[in-house]
Amino acid sequence: MRLRGRDPRAAPSSSAGAGDARRQAPPGRNPFVHELRLGALQKAQVAVLTLTLFPVRLLAVVLMMLLAWPLALVSSLGPAGQEPEQPPALWRRVVDVLLKAIMRTMWLAGGFHRVVVKGRQALPTEAAILTLAPHSSYFDAIPVTMTMSSVVMKAESRDIPIWGTLIKYIRPVFVSRTDQDSRRKTVEEIKRRAQSGGKWPQIMIFPEGTCTNRTCLITFKPGAFIPGVPVQPVVLRYPNKLDTITWTWRGPGALKILWLTLCQFHNQVEIEFLPVYTPSEEEKKDPALYASNVRQVMAEALGVAVTDYTFEDCQLALAEGQLRLPADTCLLEFARLLRGLGLKPERLEQDLDRHAESARMTQGRRVTLPEFAAQLGVPESESLEDLFSLFDEGGGGEVDLREYVVALSVVCRPARTLDTIQLAFKMFGSQDGSVEEHALSSILKTALGVAELTVTHLFRAIDQERKGRIAFADFERFVQANPDFAEEYLYPEQTRPRSCARTPPAPTPNGFCADFSPESSATGTEPVRKKLD
Repeated sequence: MRLRGRDPRAAPSSSAGAGDARRQAPPGRNPFVHELRLGALQKAQVAVLTLTLFPVRLLAVVLMMLLAWPLALVSSLGPAGQEPEQPPALWRRVVDVLLKAIMRTMWLAGGFHRVVVKGRQALPTEAAILTLAPHSSYFDAIPVTMTMSSVVMKAESRDIPIWGTLIKYIRPVFVSRTDQDSRRKTVEEIKRRAQSGGKWPQIMIFPEGTCTNRTCLITFKPGAFIPGVPVQPVVLRYPNKLDTITWTWRGPGALKILWLTLCQFHNQVEIEFLPVYTPSEEEKKDPALYASNVRQVMAEALGVAVTDYTFEDCQLALAEGQLRLPADTCLLEFARLLRGLGLKPERLEQDLDRHAESARMTQGRRVTLPEFAAQLGVPESESLEDLFSLFDEGGGGEVDLREYVVALSVVCRPARTLDTIQLAFKMFGSQDGSVEEHALSSILKTALGVAELTVTHLFRAIDQERKGRIAFADFERFVQANPDFAEEYLYPEQTRPRSCARTPPAPTPNGFCADFSPESSATGTEPVRKKLD
């Protein structure tokens, strides 16, 4: 599989800029990966500051939280859903000022000496909801503590000692995982607060739903836009020389990020409040359109591209299996294009055998775009051409249908590597089901979503009898005997990923702001690794 750059598509018209061109992120770029490399001098600095500055800063941060706790405890007493009194009592205003000062001192102690604020924060009567992006770290809590705005949080957060009390003070909207009706109730609660005439604090929402590396803005979830009220976009920047802030799904863990950040002499964050975005009637009826148009405004302010990747693509990138997808895999783009065509992997899985049989019958004959469209059961379109081009490496206008089926199998069942390889052997194999080295190369390149891959070392290790062909049974025996074969034979130059003792039952976005968007029908079928720490 190979990605080729294409001209950007036109953005859908909106009240905030009809006809503007949408900057699409380079296809295949993985926003869920953050690689942090320290030079020799930086490692020496971290080593020295770990023994000197780090413990002092950590102690100061803990002390500030302990100092804020009794104030937040007293102020949060009483019914949780009670409407705030207007105007606030004098003692509550004093507590609010004290807590903001304590929280700012806490961030100052943590090395955030400069917090730059641009623009004007709208009044609650002007915009009840603040949408923040990009969401890249738990340090994104800085604007929350500076404004004391409410957030949408997991219900479990209120049970965390000290932190739970601080959270309750800002009157958050809690989302419960155990209550199946919780998301609907959350939207209704946000609507109620938004229509209260400014009696409730503003609500800060991170519409991306998970953390990224800030190279682009991924798809906004519609939860913040379902109420159909004006929102104020807020963009975040961390203009630091060394990025120890970013906490993504593949990269430094939460504790390492905290440690490295506290070991930096100086950290900086910029918070920019953009003009209030008032939705059109069309956007009020279509939350997805509303979310997309607000995202475009924020992307232009940040100077970054937008991409249609979602948290669900992150599930694919980090699924547990015998093959670990590389950071530059084309399969993320493949999954995105499938969704754009209205082809959901969960439903396509039911047709895998049919697609595989059709591909096997071609016996390697390459198909054209019209034949490809007929096989998928969709009309020819720009999106289909983009999908087709992933497999048209030579640009000759023909693709191998078997490669499409292999990629589809990985996307449909990312953790079941051997099932995908077995299906591929049936399509690529001869009458006895065996394949040669070039066929194994095609299978594994497509399964990993890469353009180039050397499999000679792996093929020879499996083909002990030097037949020049291997069967799936040979491959399966080798994998069982060498469970880390991919690390040794396919990408030995890469660092081995840390294994997880157990896989959680369901994917959970990282970041501190819970997603409350209504459940879609496209739910994942495979559990994925949860962000550690």
